[in-house]
Amino acid sequence: MPRTTAHIEKVMEITQSSAAARSRLAASWQRSVSKHGLDPGEARAPERVDGHDLHHRIAGFDRFMTVAAPRLDHLFSMVGQSGCAVLLTDAEGVVLDQRISEADAPIFERWGLCTGADWSEEREGTNGIGTCLTEQRRIIIHRDEHFLARNTAMSCIDAPIYGCDGQIVGALDVSSARADQTEGFNRLIAAQVAQTARSIEEAHFRAAFSNTRIVVAESDDTQAATLLAIDDHDLVVGATREARRVFGLDANGALQPRPASDILTREDGATPGPTGFEKAERAAVIRALARADGNVSQAARQLGVGRATLYRRMKRLGLDDL
Repeated sequence: MPRTTAHIEKVMEITQSSAAARSRLAASWQRSVSKHGLDPGEARAPERVDGHDLHHRIAGFDRFMTVAAPRLDHLFSMVGQSGCAVLLTDAEGVVLDQRISEADAPIFERWGLCTGADWSEEREGTNGIGTCLTEQRRIIIHRDEHFLARNTAMSCIDAPIYGCDGQIVGALDVSSARADQTEGFNRLIAAQVAQTARSIEEAHFRAAFSNTRIVVAESDDTQAATLLAIDDHDLVVGATREARRVFGLDANGALQPRPASDILTREDGATPGPTGFEKAERAAVIRALARADGNVSQAARQLGVGRATLYRRMKRLGLDDL
């Protein structure tokens, strides 16, 4: 039985069974059939938005793409020689930017992995980009895990990127055309993709809140950016998605400015111990002092605060004897 025929039959068998209730992959295949009305045997090429639409989408991402570009370059420098392409999409799965070697470009172009292509799950069924955006999680779709049979020659490794308002803004994708790409190698690439997505998210957040003090907080998710933006009045005016989760802030949208002290106060009135916020602020001050060899004025400049302000914070954090 031809490989493509076997894949089509496997997809249809699983989507007609109870497997979708037990497997995320099967659930995505099920969505592709029942929600999006797709056929795993479709041979059409991926849809591409027109030039005007693409230009409008890219223009809206101007600041974001400025901070993302050098990080895409760095990621491509690590994976490009192994037959991989690096792609950046918007929240709808349309490819806005790419890094592809000249030798591999014809293959990816033929497969539709190129600027302007729509890789939403609605259009392409289960795939790295679309399913990452739909399920809002890091994901690997390896070869025949794709829904459409024509996509089963590729491996796709993706991570979502969140904006300053906590909403998903796009996906970072590394796709491979290599027939010998292993699942183990995919996992190694996935770590780099997640790290790069976090780096882009952090850089975008810092650029958006360039006039504030940025505090890096603790989180049990080491691959998520956990940042708070605090203004000169010690008001929390911004938080990344993970910071919003850690501190119980609104999950998305513009933050209502809140005193940093309110975030630290426990509702039961008990004297609070060091919170994740306090630990993070203390660690940030210690690092700045270490980089400045104990010079408080220099450390204050690194942190973007005045010397007197830093002295007050050092006292509050129990660091005034350093």
